[in-house]
Amino acid sequence: MSERNGVNWRPLDSRSLPRAKRRGSLALTMLALACVGAWQEPGDIRKQVRALAETGKLDEAESAARGAGAAAASVLGEVLVVRGKLAAADSAFRVAITSDPRGRRTAEVSLAELAYARGARDDGLRLANALTTAYENSSARWSSDDLTAVGRAYVLLGTRAAAPVRAALAVFDKAVAADASNIEARLRTGDLFLDKYNAPEAKSSYDDVLKVAPGNARALLGLARVAEFEGKRDAMAMAQKSMEANPSLTGANILLARFHLEAEAYDSAAIYARRALAVDSSSIAAWSLIGATAFLTGKTAEYDRAKATALRLNSKPSEFFAEAADAAIRQRRYADGMRFAREAVDIDSTSVRALGILGTNQMRAGNIEAARATLERAFAIDPFNLWHKNTLDLIDNLKKFRTIDRGRFRIVAPEKEAEMLALYLVPLLEQAYDSLAKRYAYKPTPPIRLEIYDRHADFSVRTVGLTGLGALGVSFGPVLAIDAPSARARGEFNWGSTSWHELAHTFTLGLSENRAPRWLSEGLSVLEERRARPEWGAQISVEFLAAYTGGRLRPVSTLNDGFVRPRFEQETIFSYYEASLVCEMIEQMRGSGAIVDILKAYRDGADTPGVFAKVLGMKPDSLDKQFDTWLRAKFATPILSIAPNDGKKPMSGAFVETVRAAVALVEADKPDSARAMLLKAQAMFPEYAGAGNPAWVLAHIARDKGDHKEALAQVVRMTTHNENTWDANLFEADTRLKLGDATGSLVPLQRLTWISPYDIDVHKRIAETAALLGDHATALRERRAILLLDPPDLVDAHYQLALALSNTGDVVAAKRELLTALEQAPAFEKAQTLLLELSKRTVPAKP
Repeated sequence: MSERNGVNWRPLDSRSLPRAKRRGSLALTMLALACVGAWQEPGDIRKQVRALAETGKLDEAESAARGAGAAAASVLGEVLVVRGKLAAADSAFRVAITSDPRGRRTAEVSLAELAYARGARDDGLRLANALTTAYENSSARWSSDDLTAVGRAYVLLGTRAAAPVRAALAVFDKAVAADASNIEARLRTGDLFLDKYNAPEAKSSYDDVLKVAPGNARALLGLARVAEFEGKRDAMAMAQKSMEANPSLTGANILLARFHLEAEAYDSAAIYARRALAVDSSSIAAWSLIGATAFLTGKTAEYDRAKATALRLNSKPSEFFAEAADAAIRQRRYADGMRFAREAVDIDSTSVRALGILGTNQMRAGNIEAARATLERAFAIDPFNLWHKNTLDLIDNLKKFRTIDRGRFRIVAPEKEAEMLALYLVPLLEQAYDSLAKRYAYKPTPPIRLEIYDRHADFSVRTVGLTGLGALGVSFGPVLAIDAPSARARGEFNWGSTSWHELAHTFTLGLSENRAPRWLSEGLSVLEERRARPEWGAQISVEFLAAYTGGRLRPVSTLNDGFVRPRFEQETIFSYYEASLVCEMIEQMRGSGAIVDILKAYRDGADTPGVFAKVLGMKPDSLDKQFDTWLRAKFATPILSIAPNDGKKPMSGAFVETVRAAVALVEADKPDSARAMLLKAQAMFPEYAGAGNPAWVLAHIARDKGDHKEALAQVVRMTTHNENTWDANLFEADTRLKLGDATGSLVPLQRLTWISPYDIDVHKRIAETAALLGDHATALRERRAILLLDPPDLVDAHYQLALALSNTGDVVAAKRELLTALEQAPAFEKAQTLLLELSKRTVPAKP
C-alpha cells in the first residue's frame, strides 16, 4: 500500500473483506434459482416486472406494475426511470415509501439517486445518508432487497469519500448472503468493482450472474465495459450482444456510441446516442454524446440544443461537459478538452472525472505543477483511482529528471542520460523542424517539449495513466513523449525515427487545428519517417500483403477503426503502414500541396466526405477503390507470390515456400543451391527486408565465398529498408572497410546510434573514422558521447575529447579536458604532451 499526502491507496478488492462473505455460494445461488425460477417467483409481481424490464419489454413491465397498484409502486418507479419519466417516477417512489413496506427502502435510495442525477446533489446525499444511518443504527434484520438499497446509498455517498465505497461492497455481499437469488446485488457489486478500477473482480461478478442467469443483458454490458477497460478487441461485440439481449438497454447504446465516437464515426455515434434517448429521453449521458458529436462535427446549433436540454434535466450537468472534454481529447483537440474540463469543474468541484480530465491534460500541455494540484484534489476524493495515483507518482519522479533547453526544443530526461540523448536529438529535431516547416508551410511555436522515459511503464502512465501501452511515442501537439532507448531491448525500436514521427504530429495537428483524423495524422508521420531516412518507418512485409489481399484490413473510409478497434493483433501496426501508403498515393496523384490543402480543409471544419470532395474531387468509396488499384499495382510482383491470408492459417505462397526451401538447403550445407533459390525468392519480393528476408542469407553466403561486393549489395537491401537491424548495419560497416570505403562505413555506424546509443565501441569507431576523414565535428560529438556513457577508462576519454576539441580549434575547452585527465593521472604522458603543445598556440581574443 502506498500513501499520498496522508491518503492511502489500495485497490477495492475482496481481500478487504472476510472471504466467506464474498459473493456467497454459487452453488446455493443456482439451487435457489432452480427452486424459485430465475427472476420469477409465483405471485411476486416485483420479479415479474423486473424480468420484463430486463429483456426490454418496458411497455409490458409498466402495465404490469400499474396493474398491481401500490404494492408495486417501487418497481413501477424503477421502470419509469428507465423510460426517462422522472417526474412520474418520483411520484411512484413517494407512494412506495408510504404504501409499499417491502419496497420502501428501495424507493428511498431511488429517490436519492434521482435527486442526485437531476442536480440536487445535496438532497440526494442527504437522503442516502439517512438510509445508511438508519441501517447502522438498526438492530433489526434487513431483507436482501433492503441491503441492496443500503449498498446503493453507500455508493452514492462514495462519490464524495472513500470509506462508503468499502461499506457498499460489504453490504452488497450481505445482500447476496441473505438471498442467493439476488442478482441485482451481484450486478451492483460488479459495477462497483469496475467503477473503482478492479476489472478482474468485476468480471468475476458478471460471470457469476451469467452462470445463473444466462443472457442477462446488464451482465453482458458489464463484461463489455471490462473488455473496454482492459483494451480487449471484443468490447464492441460484447456491447452488441448485451443490446441484443435487451434492445432497450440504454447503457449498451451509450457505450456503442462512445466506441463509434472514438473511431471518428460521428454519424454512427449519433445514431446510437439517439437510440438511447428513444428509450430514456432524460439520459444525460446520451445528451452528452449528442452534444460531443455535434461539437466535433461543427454543428453549433445542435450542440447548443443538447446543452440546453442537459441543463433543463440537471441544474449542474458537469457530466455533459466532462463527456465533451473526454471526446475532444480522444480526437486530440486538447485545448477544447481543457476548456470543457474547466467548465465541468466549475459546475462541480468534486467531480473526480472532471478533475482527472483537467489534471491529465494540464500534464499534456506541460503544466506539471498545475496538473499535480488538480490530480491531488481528485485523488483525495477517490483514492481508488489508479490513473491518478500513477500519474501523481510519475510527477514525483519527473522531479529527478533534467531539463535541457536548446534552441526550439526542451528536452526532459533522466539525469544520467539527458545530456547524451540531447547530443543527438537536438540536431535531429532542428533538422526535422526545418524540413517539416517547409513542407507544411507552418511553424509551431517553440519551445517544443520532449519527455524521454527510461522506464516504459512510466512512458505508458504518461500517455494513458496505466502501464502496458504498446506504443513507443506520443504527441500532445507541442508536448511529446517517447521511450528512451534504454527502456527497450536493443533492436525493438528506433528512437530517432520515433522522435521524427512524433514531431511530425506537432505540424499536422497544428496546421489542422487538431481536426485531422487519426489515420491521416498517423499516416503522414510514418511517411515523414521514410522521407527522413529510407530505412525509417514502417515498410512493406509479407504479413501486411497477406492480410490486405485477404480482406482483413479496412478501406480508407473506415481506416480509423483499425487504430482504435483492431480486430486482430497486428491490425493497428498494419493500419499505420496502410495510412502512410494512402498519403503517399495522394501526393503522387495530386502533388504534395494536396496534403496541405486537406489539412487546411479539416481545419476549416469540413468532414471527411467534404474534404475528399473539395480537394480530391471524389467520394470516400471512390478513394477506397482508387487506393486498392494503386496498392495492387505498386506491389504487383510480390502480391503474385504471396497467398491471401484470413488469419486462420500459416503464411503461404511461392515466396514463402521458396524461402523455406532455401533455408532447408542452407541447413543441409548446400550454399550454392540455397543461393539460387534465394535469388529466385528475392525476384518475387525485392522490397522485403523483414525477418527471414533472402538478402541477409545471401550476404553471408557471398561473404563466406570472399565476394565482398556481392555481400555489400545484399546487406544494403536490408539496412536501407529496416530501421532496427543492428547486426546488418555492423555487417555493412565491416564490409565497406574491407572494400576500402571508410567514408561509406560511417553511414551504417551512425545508423546504429539511432537503434541504441549505448555501445561505446561503436562511438569509438565513428570517432576514429571521422577523425581520419577530417570530419572533426562528428568525431567531437562521438567523443562527448563516450565520456557521457561513463567509459571504463575515464582518463583516456577526457584525453580523446581534448584531442577532438583541439582539432576543431577549441583550445580552451581542450585544455580544460586535459587538466581533468591530469588531475586523475598526473603522469599521463600523452596528455602532458598535448597540453604543452596547446599552450604554445595563440588563442584568438574574444571580440
